[in-house]
Parts: sequence; structure tokens; C-alpha cells
Amino acid sequence: MSQIEVKKIVKALNASDGAGVKLKRSIGTPEADYIDPFLMLDEFGSENKDDYVAGFPPHPHRGIETVTYMLNGEFEHQDSTGAKGIMTSGDVQWMKTGRGIIHSEMPAMKEGKLLGFQLWINMPANKKKNKPEYLYIKGNELGKHKDSEKIVKVIAGKFEKAEGPEKNHNVDPIYFHVILKEGKEFNCDVPSGHNSFVYLLKGELKIGKKGHNKTADSNLILLKQGTKLKITANKGSEFLFIAGKPIGEPIARGGPFVMNTKAEILEAIQDYNNGTFAKY
Repeated sequence: MSQIEVKKIVKALNASDGAGVKLKRSIGTPEADYIDPFLMLDEFGSENKDDYVAGFPPHPHRGIETVTYMLNGEFEHQDSTGAKGIMTSGDVQWMKTGRGIIHSEMPAMKEGKLLGFQLWINMPANKKKNKPEYLYIKGNELGKHKDSEKIVKVIAGKFEKAEGPEKNHNVDPIYFHVILKEGKEFNCDVPSGHNSFVYLLKGELKIGKKGHNKTADSNLILLKQGTKLKITANKGSEFLFIAGKPIGEPIARGGPFVMNTKAEILEAIQDYNNGTFAKY
């Protein structure tokens, strides 16, 4: 059993996407381009409606999975498969875009605090042309562990007796949302060979046994491979812990499309332009 230690701490970059929604991007940046199988991680949100009210109008995806987790606020989802619904605080939208999907995510609120995350997971070559799947998970359907020291919400994977609703996935993902009291520890096992990271939303953490730079709000903490994770809260903290099995295939990116070759990216653009993109 090997202790997991910190590899690198990356400050999230201010960015915008969609129709000008302000966000903080940590994976998909020059410092953390691709943490196989994870392609992108955005923290989006604001208390100023002007930062989010324009939302994410209809746009396409192919070859990836998008996992949207809402902590505060409401967003309305609509896509080319006919799926439609309003995400509220605590809900998760897990979209496996496969061959192609066109969707929109628009705020269903005119004021108040918006806060959420979107994670992009790569798909292996043999799944990139699958029919899209849309999984909507209500907040009360997440696994939940609670004791006197911490709360762990489980979107994928298992912690103690709490198990996430996303199962039998090809990268065996772990996706925990952890709220940890000052001076307390979070410990969990991680499968050998998984790549993993912590995204610190607020607080300050000590990870592993070795010294590392100080962590702060909106930090991405990339971790070395290992099987035992130990996190101590130097102050009351809230963070995501995410891990997955690497796919190990070449990737080619083209905006909202991620395939294995440049030719497949050009094919996706052509399919979108000629109207056959989201035809199944």
C-alpha cells in the first residue's frame, strides 16, 4: 500500500465560456492540460447574475462525457435526445455524448448565487461512436456518509457504506464531495494505477505525509499515483476528490469534440455542418 503525495498545485485560471459565463478553469490549461482520463474541470458561478445569466446556448459535443454538479442555483438542460429538466442544488447531470449530442444549459434563475462544476471525461475509441446517454441524478440519490468529522457525498465510487449512482463505468471513476472539519482527517483507498486530484473549493489542506506548498481556495492539487489517500484539514475545508483509470490512447481536440485523430475531428465538424451530427 503506497501513500499518495502531492505532485503539483495549480491555481485555477479565470476564464469564460458559453455566452460569457464566468468560470475558473483548472484542467484544460497550460499547467494541467490532460490528466488522463480527465480533459477539463471548470468551477462556474457567481453571486452577480450578469456573470451567468446568458448561460450556455445550444452547442455540440462528441467523444466525451460531461459531468455537471450543482452546488447552488438552478440550470435548465435540454438536448437533441429529447432529455429536458431543471437541475437544482445538489443535482448531477452525467452526459455520455458518444457519437454526438447538441445541448443547452441555461440558468433557471434571475438572481442569487450560482455555483457548480463541470468535469469532462474522455471516452475510449470503442465508445466514442456510441449512441448518447443522459443520466440525471437528484441530490437525494447520491451516496452520503456523515459523521462527527466530515460529510462525504458520493457521485461515483464508494466511501464506507455510501455508494455513488454511477456504476460499471469503463474508467472506474471516483467522485467525492467532501466537507471536512478543522483538524480532522479524510482517508480512503484508491485503486492502483488511477490518476487522481483534489479540487479545493475553500479552506486549507495537508495531503499525504510529505511537506508541500500551502493550499488555498480554488486550487487544483494533482496527486502522485498510490493506493492510500490521507487528507488533513488545517482549517474547515470543502473539496472534491476525483480519480479514474487512464485510457492511454492518443487524443485530438477540436473545441467541443475530442477524438483520437485529427481526421475524426474534421469528420465531426463536417457532420455538424451538414446536419447529420445528432442523427442516430
